[in-house]
Amino acid sequence: MDTTITAILLGIVEGLTEFIPVSSTGHLILASELFGYDAKTWEVFNVVIQLPAVMAVVVLYWRTFMDVAVGALRGSRESIAFVRNVLAAFIPAAIVGVLFKSRIDLLLENPVVVCIALIVGGFAIVAVERLVSHQTYRPVGQMPLAQAIRIGMMQCLAVIPGVSRSGATIMGALVMGENRKAAAEFSFFLAVPTMLGATVKQLWDHRHELAAGAGPVGMKEIAIGSVVSFLVSLIVIKLFIGYVSKRGFTPFAVYRIVLGALGLAWLLWV
Repeated sequence: MDTTITAILLGIVEGLTEFIPVSSTGHLILASELFGYDAKTWEVFNVVIQLPAVMAVVVLYWRTFMDVAVGALRGSRESIAFVRNVLAAFIPAAIVGVLFKSRIDLLLENPVVVCIALIVGGFAIVAVERLVSHQTYRPVGQMPLAQAIRIGMMQCLAVIPGVSRSGATIMGALVMGENRKAAAEFSFFLAVPTMLGATVKQLWDHRHELAAGAGPVGMKEIAIGSVVSFLVSLIVIKLFIGYVSKRGFTPFAVYRIVLGALGLAWLLWV
């Protein structure tokens, strides 16, 4: 398949799946099997196009980020707590990512793990939706520090491809008493430092290949995939909050289970 077309398709997949609890990494891994491209060749691309998706959060929530920045400079407790909570929640995943990078890389090469994680995660979402009660909305800046850290620890589960970073964060927040809107927003905000850190690390690790334009995947493909990922993410984020506030996360759980089962069947068949 032409690299430009592959970049567009992967950008669409990333934009559609980064912020809903279905695992963007898992979808990109399965896409490599379906489209027949070399996942190792596109490894850096798959990480880097997550950053433009996250930048869509900054664009859509620019007023929130602006208010937090101004408030923090003026000594607002809630604004300072917002920054503190997001950074505190980011630290556990950062530590796990650094300590277990080699093992995580091995998991990223296994589509069977993705399918199993999709299925298990789907049933977990159904269980959480049935068990949790409706809670009052609480902004990130009003959450206790311990709560933010606990939610951040749930994000560590996403090192297993197919679990979903947003899914682990959102379900963890729901179990800990946050409502659907607060859980989804916390996941959006937490994605900013998480994906920024992952992208910077990948770019640094592969800086020589990118600078030399080595391999079939270069800056052109990354630029195309980034633009597509950003635009699709804008649409998804805008629709997601309203959707889950009314209908919950069960439809995503059903999708995960069906996709995981079909993926397993397909992998075993081929």
